[in-house]
Amino acid sequence: MKRYVIAAMVAFMLNSPAFNQAGVVVSTREMDRINWMEFREAVPSRIKTVILPTGTLEPHGVVNNGADNTAPFAIAKALAPKVNAMVAPTLPYGITGSMEAYPGAFQISEAAYRPFIKQILEGLAKNGFRNIIVMNGHGGPQTAVLQAVAAEVARERRVRTLVINWWSFASDETRAVFGEDGGHAGWNETAMIQAIDPTLIHAERLRPEMATAYPAAGTWSASPFPSSIGLYQKGQGFPRFDQAKADEYFRMVTEKIEKLITEVIYKWDLAGL
Repeated sequence: MKRYVIAAMVAFMLNSPAFNQAGVVVSTREMDRINWMEFREAVPSRIKTVILPTGTLEPHGVVNNGADNTAPFAIAKALAPKVNAMVAPTLPYGITGSMEAYPGAFQISEAAYRPFIKQILEGLAKNGFRNIIVMNGHGGPQTAVLQAVAAEVARERRVRTLVINWWSFASDETRAVFGEDGGHAGWNETAMIQAIDPTLIHAERLRPEMATAYPAAGTWSASPFPSSIGLYQKGQGFPRFDQAKADEYFRMVTEKIEKLITEVIYKWDLAGL
């Protein structure tokens, strides 16, 4: 009987969202929900990695304006117990660019964004994290800024940083699951939101004229961009609403990112960095 009780306890712990392969248990993986005393007990002695979700507010076809925040936060929460990480509060405002004119969008200038994100990364380093993973959900010039600032903080604070643009890193998974390329608010990004929270999908509002393929370099440009759905390839990536494919895509994307984080940390340690 005792053996069965122990087995049940182990099974419960393995399925707990705060438990990971290293056996580290905390009440929550979210930095804004954990108590300061528990944080002190866990970081950095037992948890050395933090995931910072970054995004912005801008239109996304028939899903929420905060899709660029919803996706990286959900990915971070799913991965945190698996890679033994904490999840920092999402930075929800970013360098929006050509979508800024749409209702509900916000634009933060690079001059304001760059020092702010740097101080956030520095604060994570100050709090004891050795590995700082930026889980970015928004493209455009924001990606270059994040990469540059993360590299600066790594050099100056002697920490290790990794910036992941999830939708770009998962381009192979997009084609594997959907059989075609994706887009901004395309089938791939819409499916991620559908997997995370189907109530954020408004399929009844979708119309064919809401999508525009991105122009080839040097052909034309428009500001604001004329559609809230931008397709990477003409005739590919128009949103559809298959829950099974959405769930499969979320699983494949998170598994690929988990492998990347695990491999990079392992190689950092192996090199003694």
